[in-house]
Amino acid sequence: MKKFLISVAILVAGFGYANAGEVLKFGTNATYPPFEYIDENSKVAGFDIDLVNELSKRVDFEYEMINMSFDGLIPALKSGKIDAIVAAMSATPERKKAVDFTKPYYHTENLYILKADNGEVKSKDDLKGKKIGVQLGTAQEQTSRKLEGVKTTPTKDIFTSILALKNGKIDAVLVDTSIGYGYLRKNSDLVEFLVEPDGSEGFSIAFDKDKNNELIAKIDAEVEKMKEDGSYEALLKKYELK
Repeated sequence: MKKFLISVAILVAGFGYANAGEVLKFGTNATYPPFEYIDENSKVAGFDIDLVNELSKRVDFEYEMINMSFDGLIPALKSGKIDAIVAAMSATPERKKAVDFTKPYYHTENLYILKADNGEVKSKDDLKGKKIGVQLGTAQEQTSRKLEGVKTTPTKDIFTSILALKNGKIDAVLVDTSIGYGYLRKNSDLVEFLVEPDGSEGFSIAFDKDKNNELIAKIDAEVEKMKEDGSYEALLKKYELK
């Protein structure tokens, strides 16, 4: 898993943004397959990266993809270190106070995962007094911290939470369904416990507040066109999200 810690910046040839020579810096967290991850060539890859690449051609901009910690994405956006976030980020009411989001391009829910041999947790009330693993800075962390009597155990990436669950260091993992079901398919010793709404509008691309309204409108329009012409559907199939 060391490859996930590599800081990666990839400059992708594009078609020129509104200001000549300007390159949009997209922040991501490449520990969340299939949306973003480090591939066998040590490059950032995934559904979100392919989506931005397609949008760069349609909207006409150049971009750079910068890999960083998930909890550092919004601070980096607010400080001007990056221009946008594409990281399977849920558009929650709390985040919308600080950033502007595109229309959601993918919808998901909260998924609770247990070890298959866990005979203690049979209802949500049984989570009281238990430790729940979440990825730091995610909507699931916010949800976990609102659960009465539950100890939230955040980690830098969800793989670490899954590993802690398998090793008995925590009692459950709370993750979004798009990622969680992937882990369930690959780990027969883990099971789905509960699925519920995550309180967000869905995964969206984030920009700093009140600074990119025109670009957001263009992106929203092109995503709709992608859904109409089949290219969005092709991405879903490529990453087994449908």
